[in-house]
Formats: sequence, structure tokens, C-alpha cells
Amino acid sequence: MDAFIRDIPKAELHIHIEGSLEPELMFALAQRNNISLPYSSVDAVRAAYQFENLQSFLDLYYAGAAVLQTEQDFYDLTWAYLERCAAQNVRHTEIFFDPQTHTERGIPFETVHTGIYRALEDAKQQWGITSYLILCFLRHLSAESAMATLEQALPFKSTIPTVGLDSSELGHPPVKFQQVFDRARAEGFLTVAHAGEEGPAEYIWEAIRLLEVSRIDHGVRCVEDPQLVDYLVQRQIPLTVCPLSNVRLCVFDSIQQHNLKHLLDLGLCVTVNSDDPAYFGGYITENFEAVQSALHLSHQDIYQLVKNSFTAAFLPSDEKQARLDELDQFMASVT
Repeated sequence: MDAFIRDIPKAELHIHIEGSLEPELMFALAQRNNISLPYSSVDAVRAAYQFENLQSFLDLYYAGAAVLQTEQDFYDLTWAYLERCAAQNVRHTEIFFDPQTHTERGIPFETVHTGIYRALEDAKQQWGITSYLILCFLRHLSAESAMATLEQALPFKSTIPTVGLDSSELGHPPVKFQQVFDRARAEGFLTVAHAGEEGPAEYIWEAIRLLEVSRIDHGVRCVEDPQLVDYLVQRQIPLTVCPLSNVRLCVFDSIQQHNLKHLLDLGLCVTVNSDDPAYFGGYITENFEAVQSALHLSHQDIYQLVKNSFTAAFLPSDEKQARLDELDQFMASVT
């Protein structure tokens, strides 16, 4: 089963590139940029990865992002993640980035975007990994700040097909950003949003009805509203679920209590992703291994989860079909 999980061609749809900043790279970039970290060692950083909730993680996440200063820093960050993708047979990835985390520190939008995008292009050339960027607005900041960030993104929109919504969910419902998302859709962007992680099922409804999202990021609390579950099943609105993250952030007490298998059995278009892998104990393969072991997933369950990811991706239909064909060829070769 471990070999099957490792080798099956995958897509990842929920990865925050800043959340792939491993402690070793954090220290290397801090030294490169002459930044003092509040930790004495790599081990001290890892020891801090005991989170009580989403906010306790975000506090550390934003502190770590301070080492990212130059275009090369963002390139190196992204390249390190893409090396993991190549090793874990991720064939397509859709990557969140948080420009406000950096522009609030005086880093130009173009510096952030160009560093990340160059790495994505190089990975496509070297490994054939396709990718898209998703610009996320920080929901703990104002709608005005989000709108200003959208304006900054417009010159680059040919390389950023989608906008999303992340950061502190509680107290920041999707309706807060309705006008921003209206403008984004008018400019031709697709939309996604984090909802139903710590926030209630009502936030999922708001994301669908007010932000007109194509996917829900997380969405595990949809089960609190049977009508919502029926709606998600009927329309096959994808949920980009992040199991190890959900446990680390205390959404579930243990991986054995995670509702991924239940969501899959209900007929939801549920997918497996890593969220912030440097902080939560694993990349996409480790997430699959954890849920397979804890929830006793079959080879067919794993196949369906991976198929859902390719189906839910924003790839053009011909590229999507090529990935699905590759997946089916893999299955034929192992059965």
C-alpha cells in the first residue's frame, strides 16, 4: 500500500507555499538576509509546532514568512516544494500564495509573484509538473486591503487564474469579501475559499452563494447541515481536505476521528492535500498514508480520492483528460 500511495500520479489543490517553509530553509534564508529569528535552532522551531488552534499556528506562520525578502527567496521556497512534488509523483499542483503577508512588510507584489512563478515554470520544464497559482486574500485584514491586492494582481492575471480566501476563519465570514470577489469574477478570475474548517457550515453556504466559488477549501464541517451535504453532492462541488492539518489544528482530536472516509462514502468530491506541510507533519504522500492507515482506506478509495483531485483541478479539459488517462493506466498496471 505504501508503494501504491507513493507511486500513484497525484494532484494537489490545497497547498500554501509559505506553509512549505521547512525550518532548515527558514534558517538559511534568515542568515542570507541577516534576519534574527526568535529560535535558537531548527529543533527549537519544530518544538514550537504544537498548536492549540488555527490562530496559534498563524502566529508562527507569519513570523516564519519574515525571512522571505527577495525574488530568489521565493524561488527557493517554491523549488523546494516542487522537488517534493517530483519525489512524490505529484503531476499537477495548484498553489496558494499570500501576497499581503509580504506586501505588508514592504515586499513588492512583483517580487513575490516572479520568484514563485519562475520556479513553477522551471519545474514544468524539468519534471513536466503542471501548476496554477491561486492568490489568497487574508480574511483577518480588511476588505479594502483585499481590493488593493486584487488591483496589484491585475497586471499578472494571465498567470494567476484564481483567487481565494484564507487565514483566520472565525469572525471573518465570506460575506465580508463579497464585493472583492464580485470584482475578481468580473476581471475573469475563478474563485475558491476556505470555509467550514473552524467556521460553521453557514460559511460554506456563504462562499457558494455570495462568492460563487468553484471549490471549498477544507469544508469538513459541511456534515453539520444535511441540506448542504446534499447540495455539495448533487453539484459535485469539490472539498480540498487536509487531514494532518485538521488534526494539528484540533479540528479533529485524532486522525482516526477524521471524517474523510465518511465524506467519501457520502459521494462528496473530496480530495486529500497537505495545506502547510512544513508545519503539520507531512506532504501529500504522508497525508494519504496517515488516512489510509487510520481509516482503513482501500486501493479503490485512494484511487477515487486522486481521481477527484484531477477532476476538481482547473486544468483545461484536454490536459485533465490526459492526467486521468495516466491515472487509469497506472491502475491497470498494478491490478
